[in-house]
Amino acid sequence: MSEGPLFFGVRHLSPAGAFHLRRLLDEVRPQLVLVEAPSDLEPLLPDIVRSGTQPPIAMLAYTREPPVRSLLYPLAEYSPEYQAMLWAREHGVPCHFMDLPSDIFLALSACDVVEEDADAENDAEDSAGEGETPDETGTDAKDEREAHELFWERVLEHAADGEGYRQGAAAYGKELRLREETEDRHARRDRAEGRIREAYMCRVMAQAVAAGVPAGRMVVVTGAYHLEGLQSVPPMTDAELAVLPRRPAACTLMPYTSYRLSSLSGYGAGTKAPAYSSLIWQGLHRREPRWHARAYLTCIARYLRREGHPVSTADVIEAVRLADALALLRGSAVPALPDLRDAAITCLGGGSLARISRAVADAEIGTQVGTLPERVSRTSLQDDFDRCLRDLKLERFRTPVPQELSLDLRENRRVKSAKSAFLGLRRSFFLHQLRVLGISFATLRDGSSGRDEGWSLRWTPETEIELVERSLTGNSIRQAVASHFRQKLDGAGSPAAVAAVIEEAFACGMATELHRAAAALQAVSIDAAELADLATTAGRLSFVLRFGSVRRLDTRPLEPLLQQIFLRCCLLLSAACDCDDKSAGPILSAMDSLDGVARAHAFLPEDFWLRALDDEAERDGGNACLSGLATAILLERGKMPDDRLHCLVRRRLSPGTPVDRGAGWFAGLAGKNRHALIGCLSLWEELSLYIDSLDDETFKRALLVLRRAFADFSAGEKNGIAENLGEIWGLSGAQVSETLNAALSGEAEEMLQNIESFNFDDL
Repeated sequence: MSEGPLFFGVRHLSPAGAFHLRRLLDEVRPQLVLVEAPSDLEPLLPDIVRSGTQPPIAMLAYTREPPVRSLLYPLAEYSPEYQAMLWAREHGVPCHFMDLPSDIFLALSACDVVEEDADAENDAEDSAGEGETPDETGTDAKDEREAHELFWERVLEHAADGEGYRQGAAAYGKELRLREETEDRHARRDRAEGRIREAYMCRVMAQAVAAGVPAGRMVVVTGAYHLEGLQSVPPMTDAELAVLPRRPAACTLMPYTSYRLSSLSGYGAGTKAPAYSSLIWQGLHRREPRWHARAYLTCIARYLRREGHPVSTADVIEAVRLADALALLRGSAVPALPDLRDAAITCLGGGSLARISRAVADAEIGTQVGTLPERVSRTSLQDDFDRCLRDLKLERFRTPVPQELSLDLRENRRVKSAKSAFLGLRRSFFLHQLRVLGISFATLRDGSSGRDEGWSLRWTPETEIELVERSLTGNSIRQAVASHFRQKLDGAGSPAAVAAVIEEAFACGMATELHRAAAALQAVSIDAAELADLATTAGRLSFVLRFGSVRRLDTRPLEPLLQQIFLRCCLLLSAACDCDDKSAGPILSAMDSLDGVARAHAFLPEDFWLRALDDEAERDGGNACLSGLATAILLERGKMPDDRLHCLVRRRLSPGTPVDRGAGWFAGLAGKNRHALIGCLSLWEELSLYIDSLDDETFKRALLVLRRAFADFSAGEKNGIAENLGEIWGLSGAQVSETLNAALSGEAEEMLQNIESFNFDDL
């Protein structure tokens, strides 16, 4: 070897780089291999090269204190760094990581966040009045990235020999450094960080030499960008190292996915097509320069056949020939990805990328997920997550492809063991705990009830990152959830916020936290006086009580608490209804919710609630819409006799009643039990007489409110109204229905739009 270290510059995901590096290592047999990776992550090295580890994987460093920041270092099978580590293990040669420790990386990145926030404000001021649009800039940047990607593949991934790859990578890295001189402030900051890293790596090389390793017996594997710096930057001194910021950090290993290796996922050092790169890696080992081309087109054909599309062997052969021809026309001896994709579109997709887009994604990106041996360099929370997956028979859902899971929370009496009988319930507890923690493994589908739940499960690398971040709050999923609930209770300032914790604790099956939250609710609801907030609270408590037996939790202590809150709501109803129309929306929802609560629980004083509604239905001073809703609830419950309803209708829709109040009352009345209203012919007679009594101006004001009231009536309900009006007006129901459901003329539509936008309060 030479007198100085032997540098091998690479891209971090380069199959040709990994292949030629291994051949170089076989040839020179160094005494030491240095790899560009955070030096404090070196304890992970034995687990990285264990036989049970299957890439893609990633080293993850994260801060020990919130706010949690993390640093990912992904590795694929064809990563040159990973192959250097494997070679060192196979040949008993020491391998060390040589980049800045992760605690410095994380501290520097935290500084960058502050600087970027300030820079963003400056950039906004600097760019005011400039003609360039973000789309134009984004398109140019994308085209440039694709050009770099294509250049790298044609020139370096298909380089005929290792020395050509080394020289080409060195020249490429040098060109990148030259281009940096003209970049913006963000690139300058990145360049400054790069120089710090290079000085630290030179320090590590100097320490190795001082420890007795001849410089000429050392192979340094680093990004091509850093080659020139590692041969010119002086080593970092102790004083320089001492002034660098640090944030205490921990590290772990995690499985990774082929998609996350791709640049499409936002990974800046990613490859455009991870699965395709794997094909290049396999072809290099086969000593067949064009094997990746045949394999890529065969993968697409195989996928299309699985999906039921006819693709013949002749089609694949023609696609291979076309790819070879395109490569020659474009100045390359070996087909690159654009050549292969164009050939696939032409010969397998009939000229349309849309027809084969999913097959192309499968061949280029892939769905591979890495694996790690059990209990390898993981946090206790990750271990608990894995244990729960095994115990609950959910391991098959650990894939990047979303899968649906339906749960019946009731006891399964067809099995013998209690553990199996309540498997659905135990799964629900676990998945709700993950949901509460914000771990994106499980998503609850809309339409789930208290007895049946539908979930969509999907594992991604973000799942592992989120688990690591939550490990700061507990050693198990359950402990982390309990800590989360304690924090929410400490910050809860309203009964509804505390009741939300009760509901979440109930869903998670955590009885201790549920009762602790119930005690907090008792204290915070004593002075509560806002009806909407208390009604939300009552609704949440009602849900917990109704399904307590399903989740096998003792919810009886919540009954007196719900009773107390319900009585307070009844007392507050009258005062809450003294509001304007803008404030009536939350009260409408509160009244509807409270009525549902009253119906659901026999221990609640229903008579007290009905008296409150009755008073509001008769009262003239409150909000007319809310009074109408109170009447509708009583009518729905059978507590509003016909003669009394007729009296109310005549009174509320009399010519002497202000039009806004009359129309608003009818809008509230139409908010519930529409079938009963439609069946009451006298109601529509009164409404018809009321409308006939209005002059032009008051009619327009009434029209605005009534139009909104009827906006969400179904076609069937409108037909029922038409039948009533037809009978009143002496017309057929079909005629009236046709008129009511006909599209408005342009003039009428314009008039209604003008009414909608007109401010009647100014009159």
